[in-house]
Amino acid sequence: MDPQVAGLANPRKVGRRPRIDRAMIARAASEIGLDRVTMKAVADLLGVSVAGLYHHVEGRDELMRLGGEYSAAQIPVPVDQGQHWTAWLLEWAHFVHGAFVAQPPLLGQFLTGSIGIERMATQMEAVLSVLTRQGFSAVDAIQAYGLVNDCALGAAVSEIRQIEARRTGRQLSAEYHQILADQASDAFPNLRKIGDDTKLMTRDVSERILTVLIGIAVRRGEPWEPILDLADTSSEPERSIDMLHP
Repeated sequence: MDPQVAGLANPRKVGRRPRIDRAMIARAASEIGLDRVTMKAVADLLGVSVAGLYHHVEGRDELMRLGGEYSAAQIPVPVDQGQHWTAWLLEWAHFVHGAFVAQPPLLGQFLTGSIGIERMATQMEAVLSVLTRQGFSAVDAIQAYGLVNDCALGAAVSEIRQIEARRTGRQLSAEYHQILADQASDAFPNLRKIGDDTKLMTRDVSERILTVLIGIAVRRGEPWEPILDLADTSSEPERSIDMLHP
């Protein structure tokens, strides 16, 4: 057989396709957890060598960024069942809050800008679509989205601090009372008025979000009293890393 014909019949393999790609790496980093992710952990999960993984990422910092972006993109969007915009936004806030509490390092990635807005575009569009269908302008919708998101993230920060305090055996209420005991009796008069009701400083995420929703409703000229009823019916979705991987 002509060698040239033989060459066409049995084309030479140019090279093997890579066994992994950055999308697989991002998912693996997210599944491991941003607080535990390492190059070796990701390599082991994907069944490749650490050296092979370095062909795709520069190191742990990039793994953290990829894992954070993947996790943020997996925050579930509440199903639009025609519920009032306040109920839908409250459920969205719970999802956001739960996702960041489940993976505290994700919050750090978000705050440093490692998670770009393009990774949240799907969620943003879903929120805006729900709100505009209920009479919001696009501008008002994005402002409402921002307010609820900021509040949910702030509540996540507070809860993460409480969780860390419990993990290390600290009692925040005891520290509060100790601070007052160490000062003169006329020091911090307003803090003393709070007394033992220190829960006022760590309000439930639903209470915080409802306050924001009431403000939005008032600004829109809508009745705000029905929003208070959401406090009796709202429940935060299970706070688990699994929620990021539907």
